[in-house]
Amino acid sequence: MTAPILVLAVGNESRGDDALAPLLVRRIQGEVPDKAEFIEDYQLQVEHVVDLVGRGAVLFVDADVSCDAPFCFSQIFATHDNSYTSHAMSPAALLHAYRQVYGADAPPAFLLRVRGYGFELGEGLSDEASANLERATEKIRGWLADFPALG
Repeated sequence: MTAPILVLAVGNESRGDDALAPLLVRRIQGEVPDKAEFIEDYQLQVEHVVDLVGRGAVLFVDADVSCDAPFCFSQIFATHDNSYTSHAMSPAALLHAYRQVYGADAPPAFLLRVRGYGFELGEGLSDEASANLERATEKIRGWLADFPALG
C-alpha cells in the first residue's frame, strides 16, 4: 500500500549542514508509519517522479543557505526550469516532469528549506543548523499531525 504522504529528504551527511534533511526525517519517520513514507537521497533525479504516484501530498525537505532561519515552508508548483538538464533537479522541476510523464498534475507539494551555514566535505552539523533542525522538526510534526486524512 502506498502511504498517502511522501516526505523526500535531500542531503548528504558528509557535507556539514547538508545533513539537515536526512536527520529531520530520521527523527520523525517512526512517528507516522501509516501516514507517510520517507525517502532520503543525495539529490533529486527525474526517476523520483515514480515515487510521487498515488500520493495525496509530497513534502520535499532540503538544507538551504539562502533562506531565513530557522526554516522556510511553502507550497510549490510545477515549473519548467533548467535544472532538469543537470544532475540535480529542483522540486518544482520534478513536479513539471511528473506532469510531462503522466499527463496530469503531481499531488500537492510543499517545500521545507532548513537554514544551513556550512556545507564542506567532512564538516559536522553546525550549532546554528542544529537549533534550526529542532524548530523544523517540530514544524513537520505539527504539519503531519494536522494534515487531513488522505486516502
